[in-house]
Amino acid sequence: LGLNCDPGENELDELDDAALLAAAAVATPDRIFQVGEALRRGIPLDRLHEATRIDPWFLDQMAIVVEERHALAEQDIGTIERRAMRRAKRLGFSDGQLAHLWGATEAAVRERRLALGVTPTYKTVDTCSAEFAAETPYHYSTYEDESEVRLSDRPKVVILGSGPNRIGKGIEFDYCCVHASFALREAGFETVMVNCNPETVSTDYDTSDRLYFEPLTTEDVLNVIDAERPDRVIVSLGGQTPLKLAGQIPSELIAGTSPDSIDAAEDRERWNAICDELKIPQPAGGTAVDLPQAQAITDRIGFPVLVRPSYVLGGRAMQIVDDRAHLAEAMDELAGFGSLGREGGLSAERPVLIDRFLESAIEVDVDAVRDGTGEVLIGGVMEHLEEAGVHSGDSACVLPPRSLAPETVDRLGDYTARIAAELDVLGLLNVQFAVRNGDVFVIEANPRASRTVPFVAKATGRPLAKIASRVMTGATLAELRAEGLLWDDVDPRYWAVKEAVLPFNRFPESDALLGPEMRSTGEVMGIDVSPGLAFIKSQLAAGTVLPRTGQACVFLSLADRDKDDGLTVARRLHELGHCMVATAGTAAHLERAGLPVEQVVARLGQGDVTAVDLIEQGRISLVINTPRGRGPRADGAYIRRAAGRHGIPLVTTVAAALAAARGMVDLADQPLRVRPLQAIHGQGRENG
Repeated sequence: LGLNCDPGENELDELDDAALLAAAAVATPDRIFQVGEALRRGIPLDRLHEATRIDPWFLDQMAIVVEERHALAEQDIGTIERRAMRRAKRLGFSDGQLAHLWGATEAAVRERRLALGVTPTYKTVDTCSAEFAAETPYHYSTYEDESEVRLSDRPKVVILGSGPNRIGKGIEFDYCCVHASFALREAGFETVMVNCNPETVSTDYDTSDRLYFEPLTTEDVLNVIDAERPDRVIVSLGGQTPLKLAGQIPSELIAGTSPDSIDAAEDRERWNAICDELKIPQPAGGTAVDLPQAQAITDRIGFPVLVRPSYVLGGRAMQIVDDRAHLAEAMDELAGFGSLGREGGLSAERPVLIDRFLESAIEVDVDAVRDGTGEVLIGGVMEHLEEAGVHSGDSACVLPPRSLAPETVDRLGDYTARIAAELDVLGLLNVQFAVRNGDVFVIEANPRASRTVPFVAKATGRPLAKIASRVMTGATLAELRAEGLLWDDVDPRYWAVKEAVLPFNRFPESDALLGPEMRSTGEVMGIDVSPGLAFIKSQLAAGTVLPRTGQACVFLSLADRDKDDGLTVARRLHELGHCMVATAGTAAHLERAGLPVEQVVARLGQGDVTAVDLIEQGRISLVINTPRGRGPRADGAYIRRAAGRHGIPLVTTVAAALAAARGMVDLADQPLRVRPLQAIHGQGRENG
């Protein structure tokens, strides 16, 4: 409402009043902007109420904001008086919105506001419903006259949380923030949490010494810093949202890796230069802000390529592009990505990243901690079960790595340590690699907590988030070993598998095909004496029940390049007594290898019986469907949707199919056992 009111500056100008009201009648994320545009045009409230059914009281309150916006536009940063500034802030106008109105910078508006003495006060959330005096240290900002925060003289650390939750942002970051708060409180620091997601543990009022329920914006975070005067601010445990604020916070307050090093890892040109200097191979690539630049890059490096916007969460809008026509479509989509005030637009500051896509490569995640002495602790090396191209948040992974040679694992650790030293990392570092035919390529490095930190901590017993928070506030790894917070021995007898929880059962008509854009809504893990049993446990935790010996008829539809690995899967399924149904091409390949196929199904509309028919008849207990490229995918999409509707386990990559087959074989030989983590990692140790 504060910004979407300038004629000629938004796409809603193209709609007449009737079309605008018709759009606003449907509840979408853009509705608030449509209502704001209607109010700007002066459409009567009763007509707007009739179209949207929004209560007139709320429409009247929105109209007050729009009217105030027009009044503020007639002033400027030099003439605004305290009374008008305070009214604007009480109505919710941010410094950034005022800067837009007055053609100034947000920093200039903040300076003017502080000069006028307009600062927020902090009130205590009444957790006792006024029945008793509330003593909880749980605060929110408002522009009133008296603050209710009780400050102390203890050394103080502000921890910035992960912000509002959404698909593409893991709750794993909240785990890191909470464990940092616990560790720092135990070390004698007063902990102050800033977060605005009520569905998290970090916003429990007893997690930290004080909680500010505030948005993760520059203005709100700086206001909390002004109120608290902390010794340190931790920005690297809450994911990308707080990390983006690092450059706006006084650098001397940042705990851990410096903002400049964070930028060096984010900035494509600086990152490329670092890898060149360290002689660490990367997939060929480049940056583009328009289609000609993108075509020049693909002419140089070839297809397929991974195309993604810079500075996004959860792989949003990433695509694997196979040809020039698809590239043109992708660039056109990215040019409009984030209309109506969201993430978007292409510019030199926000380019598109284009990298050669390494087909048939194994993706690997490495989590590490580096201290102020330069010592690097490799927390875990995780091998993804899905090949490179599936977002790490959606891919299952196994720790320790299952198929990597020892020398490859050593090289991964060496590259990680060299990157950590070059970036002068203090605290956590996550590096993503691709391994193909024994060659190691670095994809990206993130000098912050990753979504795999809780998994590594639970799998190894070493509380990485606690270790990192202590390192960022001055402790060394040697000191933490002496305290008993860190130990170097990890039990080699156990395997751990992390699996993503995907929401397709809630959206049965969506295509369950995995790709570079993250779609998971959570994660689970399984731990056992073999990778197969650990995988089975992870599937059970994610809600997938794989068929047992001889219970199933499995449908297989394999892409051409998956057919050889698919033979291994099919042999194991056959040995377990499962019958097989397949498409014509897959069936012919299996039969040439001597594997029986009970039934060959037709393509949709080309025969009597299709895979969808068999699924709907209850004859299929497992679907293995691995599409490739941008060829005809209609059949696969229908099959995957049918599996989702009927609750049939679905596998869309050959690597996951191999893991499932191994797990089913192991499960046939021995039953599952349940053991607590304390028993696995040893009594008396914290297990993260």
